[in-house]
Amino acid sequence: MRQLPLLLALPFLYWQQGIESAPALKQAGIERLCVPPDQADDWRKAGFSPVPMSQADLESRAKLMVPRIAGRVEVASPTRSPWVDANGWRFQRNSAGKYYYDLPKGRAALAAAEAFAYGADAVLKIDPADLEELGRMFAFLRELPQESLRPVADFAVVDDGSELTGEVMNLLARRNLLFRVVSAPSPQFPINVQLGTKEYPSAQAANPSEFALRIRRQLTDEKRSLRLYGSEVVICRLTSDGSRTRVHLLNYSGREITGLRLRVRGVYGKGEATAAGIGRAALEDYAAADGATEFSLPRLGLYALVDLHP
Repeated sequence: MRQLPLLLALPFLYWQQGIESAPALKQAGIERLCVPPDQADDWRKAGFSPVPMSQADLESRAKLMVPRIAGRVEVASPTRSPWVDANGWRFQRNSAGKYYYDLPKGRAALAAAEAFAYGADAVLKIDPADLEELGRMFAFLRELPQESLRPVADFAVVDDGSELTGEVMNLLARRNLLFRVVSAPSPQFPINVQLGTKEYPSAQAANPSEFALRIRRQLTDEKRSLRLYGSEVVICRLTSDGSRTRVHLLNYSGREITGLRLRVRGVYGKGEATAAGIGRAALEDYAAADGATEFSLPRLGLYALVDLHP
């Protein structure tokens, strides 16, 4: 999947308020936005970079889930594992898709980080109360160092377009099992998960959580390119060019997490983290040996980026 240039990877804000709200947008540092077509000229004259977009244009895009920890009403019994509503698997399933979020208060910054981490073409419809927080997230994302790296995958999932395969992808992504979506089995990967085959009967995928566990055991933890310890509410995306490696960490819990530990395959001489709302942070308990690099991230807010170098 082609990595988008940094500014193109930033989502757009969909803004319906009139030109009188320009000072608030300027204060938040937001100049790129989607506005009703009849207001585009006024916004351009005010020094913004508007993209005309009607409500119908917005809703022609695929609507995304609100990123968060959420309950599932169809599940009758409680579970110890929190349910994460996340959209990364959808971006992987259709990297060329056009998407939009319709977000309640308090969700804009995480949605912006999620779309950025996957290089998604996404538009954010937000609660105006989140404008300042969204502006801070945009400012953070703009300052991150640019890298042209490819997503890392340990196995392939053959996409038949079914809802069941989508649910399997969802669970795999939530377990931080790194896969590539393919249209047919790929010889590049030793494992090709294709529902409806003798090896992967559709009936077994009726319980996606158990199915994801089966794939993890088949892959083995030692061969996983990335492992995360200490949290079930952080989803990672791993990219690399074979030398440099980058880990995106998205925290869906709504609270700061401390002492998160990661293991990345490959030996890297140094690494550094940059976390939204926190800034640069040294990686703790850093150890690079036996074909892998392990380290702890002292603090994680909504989003952080870890860069590993030879």
